Amino acid sequence: MSSILTISKRYKQILFLGLVSFLLFSCSGKLEEGIINTTSSEFSAPVTKDFDQIREDGVLRMITRYSSRSYFLDHGIQAGFEYELIQAFAKLHGLSVEVVIPVPGQSPIQLLNDGKGDIIADNLMINEESSEWVHFSQSYDKVNQVAVVSSDLGYTPYQVNELEGIPITISKNSIHYSVLNRLMDAGWKLEINVIEEERSTESLLMDLARGEVLATVADDQILQASKKYLRGLVEGPVLARNDEIAWAVRSNAPILENQVNTFLSQHMWVDEDGTPKRSEFLNVLRKKYFEGSRQVANYFSPIGDQQTIVALSPYDSLMQQVAVEFGLDWVMLTAIAAQESKFDPTVVSWAGAVGIMQVIPKYSELTADSLLIPEINIREGARILAKHMQHYSYMDSLESWSFALATYNAGAGHLADARRITMDHNKDPNKWVNVSQSLLKKMEPKYYEFTRYGYARGIETVQYVQNILNRYNTYKAIIALREESRSETKDILGFSNLKETG
Repeated sequence: MSSILTISKRYKQILFLGLVSFLLFSCSGKLEEGIINTTSSEFSAPVTKDFDQIREDGVLRMITRYSSRSYFLDHGIQAGFEYELIQAFAKLHGLSVEVVIPVPGQSPIQLLNDGKGDIIADNLMINEESSEWVHFSQSYDKVNQVAVVSSDLGYTPYQVNELEGIPITISKNSIHYSVLNRLMDAGWKLEINVIEEERSTESLLMDLARGEVLATVADDQILQASKKYLRGLVEGPVLARNDEIAWAVRSNAPILENQVNTFLSQHMWVDEDGTPKRSEFLNVLRKKYFEGSRQVANYFSPIGDQQTIVALSPYDSLMQQVAVEFGLDWVMLTAIAAQESKFDPTVVSWAGAVGIMQVIPKYSELTADSLLIPEINIREGARILAKHMQHYSYMDSLESWSFALATYNAGAGHLADARRITMDHNKDPNKWVNVSQSLLKKMEPKYYEFTRYGYARGIETVQYVQNILNRYNTYKAIIALREESRSETKDILGFSNLKETG
C-alpha cells in the first residue's frame, strides 16, 4: 500500500507541472475561451457529414483545448466540464467520444469543416465574429466577464471606474478585448495593454499570478477554476453580464444541430418569468468544476524542480519500461489500462479479471493475489497483448492493434468465429471494419448458433476497441503538445489548504 501511496503523491506532482505547461503553451493555440480565431478568410467549405454518418461511424469527435475547464486528465482518466457534458450527449445516442486537441497553428474551424471533429466545445461565447463560419447551439450556460487583478495591487477595485490607471493585459483576438473597447467607447477611462499574439485566458492568469501583469479579464467560471491552483488572483468588477455559452457545429449539419439543441434544452431553459433554470445534472457539473469543489486542485502538489512533463497516468514510467520489454507502444498500454480499470490495481471484475490490465487468472500462470501488484499485472497484460500482436503481425499497425484489442477483450475463439462469418459474406477477414460487423452478428441466434464459440457480446467488444483507439489518439495529441511546452511555474501556487488524497 505504501508503494501505491508514493506513486499517487508523485503523480500529483507530475500532473500539476504538466497542466501548468499546457496552460502556458496554449498561448500559441488557435482556440480560446469565448471565441474562435477567425482571422483566416480562407476556410474550406465544410464536408458533408451530418448526424446520420456520425451515428454510422459510432464516434463523436469533440474539438477542445487541454484546460482546467474543458478537458484534462485526472489520474489518467479524462475529465472536464465540457468533456462530461459531451459524454452525456454521446451516451444518449450510443456514441463513443474522441477528443481532438488542435496543435499550434491548427484552426478548430478548419478541423470542424474538414470533418476531423464534429463539435467545438470549449466555453465558447455566442458572438457575431464566429457565426459567419459556424452554427452555435442553444446556450447551455451564462457567464459574467470580470476584471481580475493581482493581489500585489494592494486593494480590490469593485467598480469599473476604480480600474482607471491599472494596465489591463489582454490578447487582441480575445472576445474580452471587444468588451473593453465597448466600455471605452461608452466613456470609461481604461488602460489596455494589448498583446498581439494569441493568449488563452488561463495563460494570462498565470502571468497575473506570477506578478508579470497587474490585471486581465476572464469569465467568472474560468476564474473560479483557475483559483483552485493559482494564488494571487483577485476578482474585480463585472464588465459584461450573462454572456451565453454554446457549442459550435458545421453550418451544413442541421440534424446534428437539432439533436444537440434538443439535448441542451433539457439541461438549461428559461422559465416564463425569464429565470434561467438548469437540470440537476448540469448543476452537479457546475458544482464539481466551478462552485467550491477542488476537482482540479486536489490532484496537485508543490515541488521544487521545474519539469515540463505531464503524466498520462500514475504508472507512466512502468508502462514505458514494460512496453520496451515486449516491443509495444506504451501509450497504447496506458489507454488499455484506463479502459480496463481506470488504473485501479485492486479492482476485480464480475468475470474474475484482476488489476490494472484486468488479467484473468485462469488464462495466466500467475495467481490472483500476485496480479494485484501493479508491476506484475502490467507486465502480464503486456505479455498477453504482445502474443496477440504477434498473431496479427502480418497486418498494418492499426489493423493489428484493432484485432489484438478485440482478442484481449473477447478471446481468440470469438474473433475466429467473426472472421469466418466475414468470409462467409465474401468480405476481407483482415479488415477490422468488416470483422467488427461480424462480431455484432454474433449477438443474433441465426449467426451464433452456427459458430464454434456461440454467443458473444459483440457490441461491447466493438465499443471497447473504439474507445481505446479514441483515447490513444487523444493521449498522443496531449504528448505532442507536451513536447513543445515549457514550464515556468515559479512561486505562484497556492497549496496552504490542500490535503493529500493518495
